[in-house]
Amino acid sequence: MPDETLFADARALTAEITALRRAIHAEPELGLHTPRTRDKVRDALADLPLEWSEGPSTTGLVATLKGGAGEGRCVLLRGDMDALPMPEETGLDFASTVPGTMHACGHDAHTAMLAGAVRLLCERRDSLKGEVRFMFQPGEEGHHGARHMLNDGLLGGTAGRPLPDAAFALHVMPNAPHGLVAGRAGPLMAAADPFEITVRGRGGHASMPHFALDPVPVAAEIVLALQSAVTRQFDAHDPVVCTIARIDAGTTHNVIPDTASLRGTLRSLSPRHRAKLHDTVRRAASGIAEAHGMTAEAAITPGFPVTICDARAVELGAATTRALFGEPAWRTLDRPIMGAEDFSYVLEQVPGAMFFLGVAPEGADYQACEGIHSTRMMVDETALPRGAALLAGLGERFLADGFA
Repeated sequence: MPDETLFADARALTAEITALRRAIHAEPELGLHTPRTRDKVRDALADLPLEWSEGPSTTGLVATLKGGAGEGRCVLLRGDMDALPMPEETGLDFASTVPGTMHACGHDAHTAMLAGAVRLLCERRDSLKGEVRFMFQPGEEGHHGARHMLNDGLLGGTAGRPLPDAAFALHVMPNAPHGLVAGRAGPLMAAADPFEITVRGRGGHASMPHFALDPVPVAAEIVLALQSAVTRQFDAHDPVVCTIARIDAGTTHNVIPDTASLRGTLRSLSPRHRAKLHDTVRRAASGIAEAHGMTAEAAITPGFPVTICDARAVELGAATTRALFGEPAWRTLDRPIMGAEDFSYVLEQVPGAMFFLGVAPEGADYQACEGIHSTRMMVDETALPRGAALLAGLGERFLADGFA
């Protein structure tokens, strides 16, 4: 079990965790290169007995803590660092100073909580047997940062430095009850694959469509066909989502365009349905276009894989949560959510789990709170020490007992 002082010690770090979160929030960075955020993390933890590693592909960091009680297991704890390309409308004193960029997915909180966990575990170094690797990752928002860090060898995977034995991460949820920790074994989040369909016809005057091959109604027919396919060709107990988020065609009101394009995302929870959904999109696009004497190509870009949590890791998370915060603090999710997460790349190679942490204000109507990716998304910072304690508790308990 995590030691009984862990949560109290985490609460004692509230000011430090909050200050780091606010500093990162005020200067958000996008993509794979987040040098200011990296430097803030290193400065905040500069006094600790850590070994730091960086790779060539990103500004990602891995800080390694070697336990003072000898060799043993290795556990990875991860926090992501990048922001989103969107404006902020929170009105906070520490709101983004970078126009068009905001920490609207809580990665500032994830980084600050992980930094808190680093300090908590460093304080317990003498009693730790094994090694903790703290993964500070950029590029989660569509940039495959976790995959880059894996490919760079930062997480291990070499002859002299194998991959960790377990991996854990937290994600804040601003519209979930304050302090609640939730997770589930198996699929937790979906695979997400962006796609674009281009319908090629022949342009002409809007008054004479019979002399043209109008791609616009064909594109509309493809949209409807894909929505029908989702409900009629896929088992509802293994759900998929096909969202057409953008339609582009033409330049003015009286010209039939040569082409029309559709852009969207395919989401799935199993490799079987992921492959079937890709095939369905390609067949629907080409078949419908051909029926109208046109052509269509579907370009599908493989995105994040399904986030699959190891049952043993989830049980460890539940037990650690209950030990730290009491029985009501844990909830087992009855179904996955269809968002996507690039920690899935880590979980493809290392057994582990991701958990959600509710950060709505205590006692608030959490369902009325703004969700992630909102310009008005807020985090109740009093919940952040819980996240730091949970990450540290997971690391401490896994080093001591594994998945037992």
